[in-house]
Amino acid sequence: MAESHIAADVVVIGGGPGGYVAAIRAAQLGFSTVCVEMDRTLGGTCVNVGCIPSKALLESSHHFEFMAHDAAKHGIGLADLSIDVPAMLKRKDDVVGQNTKGIEFLFRKNKITWAKGRGTLKAGNVVEVRGPPPENNLTTYQATHVIIATGSAPIELPFLKFDEERVLSNVGALTIPSVPEHLIVIGGGYIGLELGSVWRRLGARVTVVELLPSILPGMDDDIVKDADKMFRKQGLDIRTGTKVTGGGRSADGAFVTVENDGSTERLDGDYVLVSVGRRPVTTGIDAAALGLALGRRGEVLVDDQQRTNIPGVYAIGDCTPGPMLAHKAEEEGVVAAEVIAGKPVHMHHRTVPGVVYTWPEIAVVGITEREARASGREVKVGKFPFSANGRARTAGETTGFVKFVADATTDEILGCHMLGPSVSELIPEVVLAMEYRGSSEDIGITVHAHPTLSETTKEAALAVLGRALHF
Repeated sequence: MAESHIAADVVVIGGGPGGYVAAIRAAQLGFSTVCVEMDRTLGGTCVNVGCIPSKALLESSHHFEFMAHDAAKHGIGLADLSIDVPAMLKRKDDVVGQNTKGIEFLFRKNKITWAKGRGTLKAGNVVEVRGPPPENNLTTYQATHVIIATGSAPIELPFLKFDEERVLSNVGALTIPSVPEHLIVIGGGYIGLELGSVWRRLGARVTVVELLPSILPGMDDDIVKDADKMFRKQGLDIRTGTKVTGGGRSADGAFVTVENDGSTERLDGDYVLVSVGRRPVTTGIDAAALGLALGRRGEVLVDDQQRTNIPGVYAIGDCTPGPMLAHKAEEEGVVAAEVIAGKPVHMHHRTVPGVVYTWPEIAVVGITEREARASGREVKVGKFPFSANGRARTAGETTGFVKFVADATTDEILGCHMLGPSVSELIPEVVLAMEYRGSSEDIGITVHAHPTLSETTKEAALAVLGRALHF
């Protein structure tokens, strides 16, 4: 077993979206940079078993549903339509491979060392990396700066442990070998609705069980109301206000017992997808021994420059407070690297957008109308439906709306909530405006190309002012 000692300016522990972006930015800034990753590929949960593969399956299943139900409206006739699940899964794997290879290329381009193995942070900013078997080589890096980017993991229910065969996390839900007859989804948030939609589109009966009174907790009331109607119309069996009290494997699948208004029921399915949230992971970080400050959920506490309470140690991404989103982790990685370089940058989460990649999509940024009113300020609201948008009509995608929440006095945009086609591509305009503390009028008087879906954003902004033109 070989052992070596190496000095480095920056050592990043974790090669997910936050970690690999932090490493790239640190290298761009001239630092000798090492990124520690124990998995066989870079990219973390997002690239390997999260954002990228789930969106690949969502795209494939969306095409199938369009051809099955909507192509005829466009005069397109299709006979003997079928789904080849193994081919769909292979395409998903190929897309993942393209992304992981792309990250490896960027590491070579920027002269970043990929330390393959499990990293352990020791006192004095020492990072020990135990390589994979059979060699199990130990490499010790003496870092000037350390960035913790260890990510998160799905939360298990005590009576439904993941086996990734019948009781699934997001990982197992990406590899179901054929269309199930019945998929039970526990949790009505982003992941549950997206993966439930994949298999519903392909023909599965999907039951979504949500403990809270509504799906999509934390979202604007208007979004939740319309999205719930939309998902039910599409065929999802949504059980809100329903508690899962037990469950496990059955002879040929899995089951859960649920309780609602005092009555109990057993639901049997081919698979149960448990999607009740994620927890911060600090693998290789002995917080107690290091004196590292943690929050009540086990998250690493940081300031707005991603500094921990230990000099020279930073933390980013899902293992820190804030929304567990890949793009949030990436920006925090950039901030950490630039703070190390002495740049006067700060991270804030006010304008971090969120997207649900169902169809139609949901995209949000800022605060909800309820939150704005609860703050005591006077607000103005403007809404515009996609049914009044020319481009949406040509596409036959008229479900949903764009909604702005603005300060009644200053007209500053406080939040924007979108439900509709391709809204993941519309929300950045609002994010940019909010970064500059822009107003609804700023967007409303900006010329938007016609016909485009983005005109819905313009019209909703004008609606805040009582000036919508086409509704």
